[in-house]
Amino acid sequence: MDLIWADYGPHYVKVRKLCNLELFTPKRLEALRPIREDEVTAMVGNIYKDCTKSGDTGEIRAEVREQIDTKVAEWREEGKAEIVPGVLFIDKVHMLDIECFSFLNRDLENVMAPILVVATNRGITIIRGTNYRSPHGIPIDFLDRLRIISIQPYKEEQIRKILDIRCQEEDVEMSEDARVLLTKIGVNTSLRYAIHLITSAALACQKWKGKVVEVEDITRVYNLFYDVKRSTQYLMEYQSQYMFKEISAGEAEEDETTAMVS
Repeated sequence: MDLIWADYGPHYVKVRKLCNLELFTPKRLEALRPIREDEVTAMVGNIYKDCTKSGDTGEIRAEVREQIDTKVAEWREEGKAEIVPGVLFIDKVHMLDIECFSFLNRDLENVMAPILVVATNRGITIIRGTNYRSPHGIPIDFLDRLRIISIQPYKEEQIRKILDIRCQEEDVEMSEDARVLLTKIGVNTSLRYAIHLITSAALACQKWKGKVVEVEDITRVYNLFYDVKRSTQYLMEYQSQYMFKEISAGEAEEDETTAMVS
């Protein structure tokens, strides 16, 4: 302790060097090695024990939640705090059942409720957990609280821009003719299918020792991987050769339309 709290000066530096030489000589280190190993082993064991110990992961109690909400409300009224709502995005909202919609419908009444954004590609379909059909599979009372945004299909020039951006992100060099062909495929099938062809065409180009994706590469992967429309036609044509053939022509057209919308 006298050494630690001594005034810094030449004497301190000299004593410190002497202490370092005495404490960290190879002989002393080797002599203290078992002690150090035991200490490190014990420390690692304690850390592992603490990490594997199960903690309290239960939900916050209602009393604690109520106290927090009360304090936040007081600060808001006094001007000390401002509530900034978050955003809750739920994709494929038609997969929720009637109980989930009831919870959301009730929770949106709360002042601290987040901004809810939902998305779906379903038309008139059954609400999960019930036998009722509703637009987008959403209950009418919940649907009435939403602002519905209509999304129009992409135009050809918009599909071309999206495909160009995708090629840049995946570092795929593609010729102009190949881009035109890929855009037409996206218009006739779906944008998602055309995007999937980019990676496949790039791999085919590498297989044939090419540096730039050409029309031949796009055509090769287009004939190799079917889109929904061609796959449905193939199944309808050869359904008698499959083990089970329970799909009808009307159901096939409905599934194809749903896939095109998505």
